[in-house]
Parts: sequence; C-alpha cells; structure tokens
Amino acid sequence: MKLATMPDLFDEFMQSGDSLRVYACGKLLFSSLSDRLLPLMEYIGEFSPCFQPATIMDKLAGNAAALLAIKANCRIFYSPLASEHAVATLRRHDVEYHFSKIIPYIKKPDSKDMCPMEKLSLNKKPEEFYQAIRSMLGEHQETGIEGS
Repeated sequence: MKLATMPDLFDEFMQSGDSLRVYACGKLLFSSLSDRLLPLMEYIGEFSPCFQPATIMDKLAGNAAALLAIKANCRIFYSPLASEHAVATLRRHDVEYHFSKIIPYIKKPDSKDMCPMEKLSLNKKPEEFYQAIRSMLGEHQETGIEGS
C-alpha cells in the first residue's frame, strides 16, 4: 500500500467539498465544510493549547488565514490562492507554503475592495489578530449577527 504524499492529499482536498483540512503526523486531524475563517477558528478552539506541528490546507489563504494558521502551529500551508500579505507573513514566521496562484490581496466577493478580514489582519501579530476575531465573533453572537 502506497502512502499518500502531501501533494496527493492536496489534490484530494481540492476535489473535496472541504474548505479546510489540518494534518498532523501525516494523519487527518480536522476538516470543515464551513467557509471563510470559521474553520480555522473552530480548529483553534477545539485543539488549543495542545497543537502539534500541522500541515494546513485551505481553499483561500489571505493574511488573516495565515495569522490564524501560525497561531495553530502550522508548519506547512497549501492553498490554490493566496495573497502577497499571506506570503510575507508566512515567510516571517518560517512557515513553508505551496500556493498555486499569488495575488496582491484578497478581495471582497464581487468587488475590487480589499476583504475586511485581510484589512483587519494587516500589521497584526497572530495572537493579536486571533483576539480581535474572537471579540468580533462574540459581539456577533450576542447580537445575532452572522460573522463574515
């Protein structure tokens, strides 16, 4: 039986409906069908503070996702699409990355404007950004507003 390589697992991920997969020691640890940053927040909430070094596969890698991945002890990051901000953040934190396409920044859907989470994440450290998102999610849950 041939063991699957990470590129093989990434191909499988891209064919799936999953938006996020987290592997540790070559085993699938977490997967999610949710979109945006919610899967990374769920992973951090479920596995914190006992993170193993992880390989993360995400359908979209903006700076916000990069910061949360670093918080989750990501050592290797795969995505079909990433922002230049994410690349710079991952380099600064010595995270290996494999991106199919790199764009200047993540845009809002149907807009040329920068995604609000990409904008919020700029010039923040991983923990600082994580706390900002937790605070926002808490406010949205109290008011019944969905997170973006």
